[in-house]
Amino acid sequence: MTGDRQKIEVKHLTKRYGEVTAVSDLTFTVEPGVVTGFLGPNGAGKTTTMRMLTGLVSPTSGTATIGGRPYAQLRRPSRTVGAVFDANACHPGHTARDHLRVYAAMGGYPDGRVTELLDLLDLAGAADRRTRGFSTGMRQRLNLATALLGDPRVLLLDEPGNGLDPDGVRWLRGFLRRLAGEGRTVLISSHVLSELQQLVEDVVVIRRGELVAAGPWSRLAGPPSVLVHSPDADRLAAVLRDHRPDGDAPRVDAAASGRPDGHAARVEAAAGSRTDGDAPRVDALGGGRLRVHGLGAPEVADLAAAHRLRVHELVTERADLEQRFLELTKELTNELTDELTDDTGIAA
Repeated sequence: MTGDRQKIEVKHLTKRYGEVTAVSDLTFTVEPGVVTGFLGPNGAGKTTTMRMLTGLVSPTSGTATIGGRPYAQLRRPSRTVGAVFDANACHPGHTARDHLRVYAAMGGYPDGRVTELLDLLDLAGAADRRTRGFSTGMRQRLNLATALLGDPRVLLLDEPGNGLDPDGVRWLRGFLRRLAGEGRTVLISSHVLSELQQLVEDVVVIRRGELVAAGPWSRLAGPPSVLVHSPDADRLAAVLRDHRPDGDAPRVDAAASGRPDGHAARVEAAAGSRTDGDAPRVDALGGGRLRVHGLGAPEVADLAAAHRLRVHELVTERADLEQRFLELTKELTNELTDELTDDTGIAA
């Protein structure tokens, strides 16, 4: 199973529970070979979407497919998709080995696969202990072992970092990178964005069941900013704001939204794209500190030197995932408010 046969595709997916819309016209694609973060606050619709991908919840409209097929139409689902939705899915009276043997028997997998996964997930030493005494990290490892019994090429992991200590988070990052490096499709949801900062390569961001942005994190984040410490901060800020740099800034692939109603344009705008000749944005942080967007550290240093302005420190900062998420969702909220005002003449 390679390429398109393990690609996740969600197209115009909607789920309503009575008057409540949990997921609204959601469209995105998850590619193999990278870890994709499925991001949003609690209640955004992440778990509902993942359950629709695995056939546990039926969509009201739209499609959720793996390799072009709904989960129910996959020939050997457990060999295609492994999913973790509940950290407490293990029976407290079972040992780790017994737990895996039950699921192996259901899937028709040999007992040797159980031993192999206990070793792989570093659980061999605890294989015959009852899971009621397991830490959260050990239970998460056992859940991953269960999901991997069929050696699936697609993994859906709902909040797998919940309750993990820093060592557990580091272990999880390394393990998931390794799985993606083997060419698997890995979709991991989380509302704790800091846990994913050093893990994900692609992101899908949703809010209230709607797509906010989708694409490579490096492009959604936009170019890095520069933190400047200068005793001449006010004068330097004026110089930087008057400067007109040349060159293109990275742009997000707005086509990922799949929306015909202008939402794609909002996604691209939210990604912080800039055009040639745009003035840099300079934020005064107080205490002689500035944050500069749209110029690199060498350009800031050259402009300061050309105007004989003192600079004590220059630090290049990549956008923080949580900060960027908050910016994206805030921009979407503001645009939706503007649209409502335009349509009704009344501010929401």
